[in-house]
Amino acid sequence: MGFRGGSSVIRWVKYGVGLSVVGGFVVNLKHSDWKVQSTGIVRFGRAAIAVTATVIDYKYTFYGVDATSPLYEKIKSEVHTRSALRLRRMCSLNGGCFVKVGQHIGALEYLLPKEYVDVMKVFHSHAPESPVKDVYRVIKEDFQKDVSDLFASFDETVLASASLAQVHCATLKDGTPVAVKVQHPNVQMHSFVDMATMDILVRLVAAIFPDFQFGWLAEETRKNIPLELDFVHEGKNCEQVSKMFGHLSFLKVPKIYWEQTTKRVLTMEYFDGGFVNDVQYIRSNDISVSDVVRKLGCLYSEMIFVRGYIHCDPHPGNILVKKTEQGTQIILLDHGLYQTLSDDVRLNYCYFWRSILRADVEGIKTHAQSLGISKLFPLFACIVTGRSWHAVSTGVDRLSFTQKEGDIIKSQAGAYVPQIIKVLNDIPRQVLLILKTNDLLRGIEATLNCRADAKSFLTMSRCCVSALSDHQARECKTRMCRWKILVGKNWSLWKVSVYEFYLWITELPLVRIVSKALKPVQSYSPEKSIGNVLQGT
Repeated sequence: MGFRGGSSVIRWVKYGVGLSVVGGFVVNLKHSDWKVQSTGIVRFGRAAIAVTATVIDYKYTFYGVDATSPLYEKIKSEVHTRSALRLRRMCSLNGGCFVKVGQHIGALEYLLPKEYVDVMKVFHSHAPESPVKDVYRVIKEDFQKDVSDLFASFDETVLASASLAQVHCATLKDGTPVAVKVQHPNVQMHSFVDMATMDILVRLVAAIFPDFQFGWLAEETRKNIPLELDFVHEGKNCEQVSKMFGHLSFLKVPKIYWEQTTKRVLTMEYFDGGFVNDVQYIRSNDISVSDVVRKLGCLYSEMIFVRGYIHCDPHPGNILVKKTEQGTQIILLDHGLYQTLSDDVRLNYCYFWRSILRADVEGIKTHAQSLGISKLFPLFACIVTGRSWHAVSTGVDRLSFTQKEGDIIKSQAGAYVPQIIKVLNDIPRQVLLILKTNDLLRGIEATLNCRADAKSFLTMSRCCVSALSDHQARECKTRMCRWKILVGKNWSLWKVSVYEFYLWITELPLVRIVSKALKPVQSYSPEKSIGNVLQGT
């Protein structure tokens, strides 16, 4: 015999759960400024519908299609484009963390189909904007003051918009021009639901398509978003970078104005200039593209190999260039995400790159294993360098990158997606952010149509020599040991400088004319390469 009040209790439990859900929805709606489309449940639903529609589209489109059919590639490209546009629209509507992931997807040229990369690249320079009234509201909430109480003037026109915030020009009360970065409203509140949504959907898609193992992307986004949403943390990073790399005369980092800064509002020094991927600006201001690429390579080589402190979001919207009397300046913006490398990871990665520069296949294998990669070490080397295995094993400085090599890499990337994803899942998370940085820098090089050349590898060589020598010196127990390391370091750096001088001589117009005339009777000299310069270091 059942409990007579059981049905009544169950009914009240149902009412209680229902009221709780409705109450939670109303609270969420209130915090979203009464915009139904901004609530967590709507955002989750929007993402779920977009992903489900994409899965069905792929399943339906390829059902019964012969992979050897002449139309197969055309059909595949069309479904890729449709799906990418669908997902981009969802990311734009949801904003915040979804746009951040879209930006990352736009840099994964070696991993994702070209259609996805091209469609998502839009987020690198055109992210959704918040109305100015929302900007004023965030400032009012954080400072308990009106904009007019903080600034002499505030330009309502958006200077730049990113996934998590947008920037406006303003003037302090003393007349100092500044850039004010204001977080999009409700981004922090939405981030928890958005991260959970991404995690659920990535797992769902992985269950349907076993080769689609992108859990690492959701994991990294979940880990890094809280740091990027704290603008006080970003301001401290900015000051740290300014001190750490102050010796690089070409690098400019904004000064932070702390009295006008909170966790959601960052006021910093204003810099003018053009985006690093603005080819028209670069040409009209007579800026050397190769000089820009060389300086970016110098900065990031020192960050990765020497300092172990890496700016992990160098997409084009975060880097400005400007021509001055002192030369081309690189202005580094958005310091929300940095990765501090452990000495083990930094040194193993350094040894790995030194082996690549030497074209030392055994060394590449050994040091890839130290980074968690065993059998797939050739693929890992190709991902890191953006070059074919033939180029890596021959010498990346000896073989110039060609359009043919690029086409081969793109055509083969699709066939190795499962293996590439395995590599990304196996490597330390610190190295994953290094690869993200590599992807974004290579994207800039591709836009500028200027691949890293032998001179760029020379800069990397210097950083590798310095980092490894300094580590060995710290391990020394005697002065004689440290002296020997110092002599060896200077000798290696001198050899690199001599090789750099040799490259400069070969680029002189007269020498190039003579070399071209003698080319039929000349053969390549293996002694003239960075790999041989680095032998014994």
